[in-house]
Amino acid sequence: MAASERPKTVLFVDDEMGIRLTLAAILRQSGFQVTVAATVAEALHEINTQYFDALISDLNIGEPGDGFTVVSAMRRTQPNCINLILTGYPAFETALQAIRNQVDDYLVKPANVETLVASLRAKLESPKTHADVQLQSVAKLLRGHVADLQCLVLEAAKANSRLAALPLSDEQRVHYVPGVVAAIVDQLEAERPDESTKRLRSAGAEHGATRRAQGYSQQMLVDDVRLLDSSIHEAIQGALLNIDVSNLIPNLKEVNAALACYLQESLEAFNMEQAA
Repeated sequence: MAASERPKTVLFVDDEMGIRLTLAAILRQSGFQVTVAATVAEALHEINTQYFDALISDLNIGEPGDGFTVVSAMRRTQPNCINLILTGYPAFETALQAIRNQVDDYLVKPANVETLVASLRAKLESPKTHADVQLQSVAKLLRGHVADLQCLVLEAAKANSRLAALPLSDEQRVHYVPGVVAAIVDQLEAERPDESTKRLRSAGAEHGATRRAQGYSQQMLVDDVRLLDSSIHEAIQGALLNIDVSNLIPNLKEVNAALACYLQESLEAFNMEQAA
């Protein structure tokens, strides 16, 4: 390294203390200036307070996919930073999709140190140009992926022994998805929350009455909402690098609250039909 050349700065994020200590020490021995973080919050603080040439982040820092939140923040804040993901799941579909989008490379844990250092140096010497990312809100993502959500829910419903036992068509199994997703989007974008909540409750009541006529049980109603909830979170995680994460946590809370409201109205309508 030339005397005038500053060492390359690296942010290393991992929730395992042993890995943070050993890998950070090796990177320093290799000539890098390393800052470590153990949580997403710590990583976001570092990203907003100092410059980095490269980020190395574990994929699962506390929760599955947390590494994508860190990468997303780095891509927005420091777009020229090199981003590497460490994952214990080389075939993890979301990780591979991230590589195609905004991550420069991924390494399988336990990572070979020589391979990691070589990859890091190669990426720093020949950085690739990333396409500009048009960040979208959770509401916009959901609005544009209704058909995908229906496919995810349908697949999960057919794998659910209770739901699969009913002789329903594919359309009948997922007919409710567009309506409840539209109601959730209304909630997220609502300028008049009372009106959007009224629409959400109406959709829930219609769902409960319809499912009662189709031979559902109360537990099956719960299954419906749980499958949609899981599918929404899967869709969000799959597109995490393209989502505006500044409001992600509040948005997820609103989604959960909306689904809880929808389920409550479904159950009440279901029980009213049963009593009648």
